[in-house]
Amino acid sequence: MVRVAIVGATGYAGAELVRILSGHPEAEITVLTSRQFAGVRFAEVYPAFAGQVDLACEAYSAERVCDRCDVVFLALPHQLPMSFVPDILAREKKVIDLSADFRFNDAAIYESTYQAHTAKELLAEAVYGLSEVYTDQIKNATLIGNPGCYPTSVLLPLVPLLQKGLLDPASLVADSKSGVSGAGRSLALASHYCEVNESFKPYKVAVHRHNPEMDAILSREAQKAVSITFVPHLVPMTRGMLTTIYATPGVDLADKDVSDCYTAAYSQRPFVRLCANGRLPDTLHVRGTNYCDIGFKFDQRNNRLILVAAIDNLVKGAAGQAVQNMNIMIGCDETAGLLNVPYPL
Repeated sequence: MVRVAIVGATGYAGAELVRILSGHPEAEITVLTSRQFAGVRFAEVYPAFAGQVDLACEAYSAERVCDRCDVVFLALPHQLPMSFVPDILAREKKVIDLSADFRFNDAAIYESTYQAHTAKELLAEAVYGLSEVYTDQIKNATLIGNPGCYPTSVLLPLVPLLQKGLLDPASLVADSKSGVSGAGRSLALASHYCEVNESFKPYKVAVHRHNPEMDAILSREAQKAVSITFVPHLVPMTRGMLTTIYATPGVDLADKDVSDCYTAAYSQRPFVRLCANGRLPDTLHVRGTNYCDIGFKFDQRNNRLILVAAIDNLVKGAAGQAVQNMNIMIGCDETAGLLNVPYPL
């Protein structure tokens, strides 16, 4: 049984980690930390966990946390994890960081998007935790930079096609919609009910901080510079993410070529589901799960391939993928703790 600590357990991603890991057959939650709710029982913060999770939250201490765990999940705002990770690794614990602090191997890209990095020496050893793409590296990693939700929904449909040279990298446009939980639990005017209800709007157009993350991975896999046009939108629902990608084929392309490419890449991967018979993904069908549903339509008239992906932004886009990465790291079944039956409605 692997002992796990969740640092930042009372944010939305942290709470989702608690939900998933509390039912994990090979993991035991031994530590929950929270700056705001230190000393408060977790079930008082989230009453849904009454009778399920008895732990109280506590203030963070590297020594106290590491003495009682084998794997540390960091569900914290950007900039905090980089100050915690060196001490945790020095105590020979595995780390899965859900912030952006260790998603980039190039410190200059991170710093141009976020802020100065204080643990640059660790970036070279950090593994980008896109589970289906970097499985072999994740197996041997001690530090994972868990991908962002938008990048997960963009990269999973694009990477296999770019690896095979089937798309023109200069043609990529991604249009993504996210539920409000993607903004986190902290209070902000933009996520107040009256600001979001009956509203549908784009935000941070062409300047979203997930854009450089996508560009870095797409460039790595295409083996040439890629700069994707990315437009995120906020939709009035709690959770869910739908991404539609428009791309021009780089070669003569038929539906079978796309299907064969996806089948080769993902047929043995339990959490990527390829939509059949012309069906396209729907956020309803992945709600609360670790699945990424992918579908496509070839617009023959305009010679344009349209890719669609749906994920739950808090699960496959955050906590679920983090647990999937832990499973790969510790050598247990990749699906452990993650095969909850989807809601039909």
